[in-house]
Amino acid sequence: MKQIPILEVDGVLISTSILTEKFCCDLSACGGACCIEGDAGAPVTLDEVGEIEAALDAAWPAMSAQAQAVVDRQGVAYTDPEGELVTSIVGGKDCVFTYYNYPPREVPELPQGCCLCALEKACREGRSRFMKPISCALYPIREKRFSGGLIGLNLHRWAVCDAAFRKGRELNLPVYRFLREPLIRRFGEAWYRELETVAEEFQRTYAEL
Repeated sequence: MKQIPILEVDGVLISTSILTEKFCCDLSACGGACCIEGDAGAPVTLDEVGEIEAALDAAWPAMSAQAQAVVDRQGVAYTDPEGELVTSIVGGKDCVFTYYNYPPREVPELPQGCCLCALEKACREGRSRFMKPISCALYPIREKRFSGGLIGLNLHRWAVCDAAFRKGRELNLPVYRFLREPLIRRFGEAWYRELETVAEEFQRTYAEL
């Protein structure tokens, strides 16, 4: 039996499940629940907080009055009980940048009440340059930082994404291919090409495991 190696791409440790598991977001099934479930906001960096603040005026009209009040009171982000910087939330769950696809529907092909992102809306409409926190864009990949600058990428499993795993299997779409654009945004084109090479070699060598 072959021993599965630790995979590394230019200083980034890669969980093999990112290469083998299949995933494709299915908003028609989940309704964007990742924007409102959980007890904390999306992880953000200090640099991202600055970018979010720069995009705030553009995102503001789509945000709820409750979300606007939270941002007025504590800003776009806060430090959660685990010491992580995260986006501010409303009512203990909703990200402040969540808005809902109520009639007249913003995106007709998505169900009524589906959660959407005010930051992404402003960016897609050309009113800002910041799309969304990289932690949101990379989900279900979670990034972990180790001492010495080493980074680890792991696959996170959450019940609200069960439909996405099913759809990914139907489409035979590996996680790393579904997340091609955000992975390039985070690590660059050259890094992603190397990841593709590592993934192909892994599949050739360990497909039978």
